[in-house]
Amino acid sequence: MPTISMFFGILIRMYLGKKEHNPPHIHAIYQNEKALFDIKSGEKIEGELPRDKEKLVSAWIVLHKDELLADWELAQNGELPYNIDPLR
Repeated sequence: MPTISMFFGILIRMYLGKKEHNPPHIHAIYQNEKALFDIKSGEKIEGELPRDKEKLVSAWIVLHKDELLADWELAQNGELPYNIDPLR
């Protein structure tokens, strides 16, 4: 599962291959906590992160939605997704 971005201690990853389920989503990891976020809505759909980190991930998704959806298509075809700029 490649890391496509990293900011404020949060790793953003995306699985490769068609085995990954819909809706299009990312995996956010912060310390020992993990959560899945829907790319289209920016909302958390599973798991737990500290509330402030959830807000950062959701804001980042809104800023990079088109890039994330393009990466999702690449990943679904088994291709490596591109890195996406972090929050600054």
